[in-house]
Amino acid sequence: MSDTAVSDAALSEAAERGSKTDLWICWWILPGFYTLFGIIFVPLTRVMPPPRPDRSPEEITRFFHAHATTIQIGFGLLMVVIGFATVANGLVMFQMKRMSVSPVFAYAYTASLAVGAIPGCLFAAFSFLTAAFRPDRDPHLLALLYDVGLLTFIGSLGCFATQYLILAIAILLDKNGIFPTWMAYVSIWQIVTELVAAPLFVFKDGPFAWDGSISFYLGTAIFAVYQTCMIILLRQIIERQPAGVPVLD
Repeated sequence: MSDTAVSDAALSEAAERGSKTDLWICWWILPGFYTLFGIIFVPLTRVMPPPRPDRSPEEITRFFHAHATTIQIGFGLLMVVIGFATVANGLVMFQMKRMSVSPVFAYAYTASLAVGAIPGCLFAAFSFLTAAFRPDRDPHLLALLYDVGLLTFIGSLGCFATQYLILAIAILLDKNGIFPTWMAYVSIWQIVTELVAAPLFVFKDGPFAWDGSISFYLGTAIFAVYQTCMIILLRQIIERQPAGVPVLD
């Protein structure tokens, strides 16, 4: 191949990548956001792994006194960056609209996540921020905020199960091969983890409590696999995607 041909090929590849700059910006937000999400929920607010549900009101009061500052820093930071989650979800929606299935799937996917973000994230944040704002409240009020925050965070099942189901069905029906078929089965496993966590509203200890091996640890491990697969696949999909091709509503 001549130097001219090599140069033209390199320029063409550079132009194609450049024309997808918007998609690459969206993609890079994913690992950045989820890294920050982990820092907020693990070392700062200590919601993950979740503290025990069988604590007494006095123990819960000591928890909020001990961690009030980091809870305020962590969840205050979450209030600033939570909007970036919509970029991650929008990128998946964009690729779903390239599938051969109806765009209704993409809209339903996004809507289920939008509804799920309220109990699945914001209730926990506002409950813990409220408790940390006045940790000298009646211990029973602090226990109420503690329960509301953790029950909603771990127990927000329906909206996310719907999201995974919609994605799985769309992948299985798609004839354009946007996502590999195996990703549909990873999504189905996510549905299973949501369903087996339902007993956390009853149990205060054991594998089905909100800090249990099934309700929390199994679901978190599978979610980590799911999210890692999604980030890697989205990168590969963007690399394969033709530049400049519009996506129709």
